Amino acid sequence: MKITAKSPCRVDMAGGTLDIWPLYLFHANAVTVNFAVDRYTSCELVPRRDRKIVLRSEDQHAEESFDSFAALASATKYRLPLLACVVRFFQPDAGLDLRTHSEAPAGAGISGSSSLIITICSALNRLLGAGYHLEKLREIAQNIEAQIIRVPTGCQDYYPAMYGGVSAIELKASGIHRKAIAIDLADFEERIVLTYTGVPRNSGINNWEVTKAHIDGDKAVHRNFDRIAAIAHAMRGAVERSDWKEAGRLLREEWSHRRKNAPGITTPLIDRLVEVTRRAGAVGAKVCGAGGGGCVFFLVERGAKERVARLIEQEGAEVLPVKVAPRGVRVALAR
Repeated sequence: MKITAKSPCRVDMAGGTLDIWPLYLFHANAVTVNFAVDRYTSCELVPRRDRKIVLRSEDQHAEESFDSFAALASATKYRLPLLACVVRFFQPDAGLDLRTHSEAPAGAGISGSSSLIITICSALNRLLGAGYHLEKLREIAQNIEAQIIRVPTGCQDYYPAMYGGVSAIELKASGIHRKAIAIDLADFEERIVLTYTGVPRNSGINNWEVTKAHIDGDKAVHRNFDRIAAIAHAMRGAVERSDWKEAGRLLREEWSHRRKNAPGITTPLIDRLVEVTRRAGAVGAKVCGAGGGGCVFFLVERGAKERVARLIEQEGAEVLPVKVAPRGVRVALAR
């Protein structure tokens, strides 16, 4: 028997960082807007006849094994912490081989790690008959990732992996609510370009430092998040109306705001790409995730996609061909 699973990565359009609890509770109309892309994480689970647990990451070219679950659970350090920590949570009572792969480049900022945790959790949930529903798996995945990186994690990165499509993630006192945004995907895909600028040399946004400053009452940080929330709320409306001119304006505003408040979010290459593509039909751009490298998302005029992509490649960055992934995590059983 073999279980396979895969889920998509994501591009965030607005509202990033706001999705960390409890920051969103202090800002009106808090929302994050993102969409799933057809860059996938995947895993393969095969039960073993013995008690050995073998973990392999194909994209990291790394492997580690344990003689039993007890050996894994008692280990103090892992070569593949994401894989090991998810297995540790599910506590399998027999041996297994877990093989994973990610199509997200290193440090891309398109939530490859969050997608991979959803992928592995979904596969183990099926294999072990744990019975967790999808929203509970999101909570589990988010908590495991926090254990790994040892700081609070945001919620938005898991929803594209769970559901696919274009989403508004509403952040309210009543909880987190994902609302699908229905748009013409073929038209939207003619307007998006995703580029990879290389492994980040620094983190553009230190979420833990920002969270602490916000909770400590830093008024400048609070005003900063008020602006992030207002831009994200307006972005949701623009995307729902398919008003791409307004969406481009909001991307430019978001980028200017983030760049001013977190200078480390950009690099000379990113600045150059934003400048040269503007003249070729890019109406807005922003880095994905924390920035400092990684991926940059460009919203372009219809008909300008190839021209913008060509200029990006001429500047030495890599264009990642992507479409919107319409579906979220999928699990399959084979014998």
